[in-house]
Amino acid sequence: MTRRTSPEGADSASDAPSATVPDAATAPDTAGSTNEADGPHPAGRHLGNARRRLRVIAIVIASVLVAAVAFVAVQVFRLQSNVATMPLNLGGESALPVDSSTDPLQILVLGTDTRTGNGGEFIGGEDLSSGEGNSDVMMLVTLSADRENVTVVSFPRDLLVPLPSCTDPETGESSEEMDLGQLNGALQEGGPGCTVAAINNLTGLSVDHFMMADFNAVKELSSTLGGVEVCVEEPVDDEYSGLSLPAGTSEVEGDQALAFLRTRHSFGDGGDTGRIAAQQSFLASMARKVRAEGTLTNLPKLYAIADTVTRNLTVDEGLSQPTELLKIADRMKNVDLGNIAFVTVPTAPWVEDPNRLVLDEEGAAPLFEALREDRGLTEATPEASTPAPSSSSAPATPEAPAIDPAAVPVLVINATMNADRAAEVQQLLVDAGYSQATPYESVPAETTQILFGTGYDAAAADLAARFGVPASQVQFSATAVGIELLVGADLASGSRVVVPPLGSDLQGQTADQVTCQASSGF
Repeated sequence: MTRRTSPEGADSASDAPSATVPDAATAPDTAGSTNEADGPHPAGRHLGNARRRLRVIAIVIASVLVAAVAFVAVQVFRLQSNVATMPLNLGGESALPVDSSTDPLQILVLGTDTRTGNGGEFIGGEDLSSGEGNSDVMMLVTLSADRENVTVVSFPRDLLVPLPSCTDPETGESSEEMDLGQLNGALQEGGPGCTVAAINNLTGLSVDHFMMADFNAVKELSSTLGGVEVCVEEPVDDEYSGLSLPAGTSEVEGDQALAFLRTRHSFGDGGDTGRIAAQQSFLASMARKVRAEGTLTNLPKLYAIADTVTRNLTVDEGLSQPTELLKIADRMKNVDLGNIAFVTVPTAPWVEDPNRLVLDEEGAAPLFEALREDRGLTEATPEASTPAPSSSSAPATPEAPAIDPAAVPVLVINATMNADRAAEVQQLLVDAGYSQATPYESVPAETTQILFGTGYDAAAADLAARFGVPASQVQFSATAVGIELLVGADLASGSRVVVPPLGSDLQGQTADQVTCQASSGF
């Protein structure tokens, strides 16, 4: 039999029990104790076993913590190695350092039309694989210091603004200063830092960071999220972008998500304003999904998104640490969806070329002032806080129109969540003399619109005055027979359109609003 030596020097048989009863001569004199044969273990043995268990637990916990720290360190290193960096501001002094956790924060988000990602892969057929390309998307994201408001301001890519002289950090060459140049072209003059300089000059702000993503980012992020829900009022089959959607609600990801964000021909007026509205709707839907699924508080999901984004992202040096991105996510996780505002900077057609836009300085001034003063845009305006008339009251009566309401066919399209709303609005119209009003059900839409056919412009103006529909939502339609009154969520009750908190001078929506894109007819 093989024998071993105990720590005290005593020999024991290897096949002996691991715990033995102490010899009577050496056993401690403990009152009330018994040996194994007589009953319970001695109190000392209980204490020893407990200590051994605690030591094992402590070792396990320590091992887990070390492994977790090592894992986090590796993942953070991976995220950091994903990110490419470029200078923040090429046109003047850079912003002062800010605390991403507590200070007001402005981040310029750029979507570039180049098809080369950080990994160098080429996407698509059009040869856009070299250089910085143009800014396909330009959004200024402002996070308030109190963590209660997020404002996202979209700038049309056709917007003409003063462009500063920028020195390309790679070539050392300087671009010429321009009194008026296309904003999306600033990216070619040295990178995103030149666009930052142009936005600073335009708004009077000092942008703190930028993020520039390419086509890959949209495709991969939408797939990482498991698709994003979008809505269109009519079927879309756009040969230019490749977007193909049925009427109503669909989930898009990958190529279809990218096509939804890039199409210029499918929505609104067929230009950049309709495209921006679709982008805002997409981002609002994405915010709702992220919030509903608790993504910003779920570390594995958050890491998956961070990994996807950083692989296709170029940022300034100050934002190159993954911890900075996580701080921003932490700031946004509890912001009320109704306080996340998406707006388009007010513009007007350029007198020399209606296909280009210039800043509406009078309309933009209050917006830029609110951003500089760290004020959110979702505080109720006096118009919005005024109670709407009850659904049983008649619409406001404008001056007598030069029309016969009884001769005007009106299709009342219910785009609210209230199944009875079409009949309610129909009765309001009948009371006002529009005896040919007919109810119809449709997919939900946020904004009330009036479409009129040939010869019905005066009747359309009358209905717009009665229901408080803004002029921007009254449009001619070659397919309308008479008038189509699309009753959106802003007319879900009462007899007047409710002015949204964003105000009547700003076009946009909040993240809690579900919007449906109208077809451009192109």
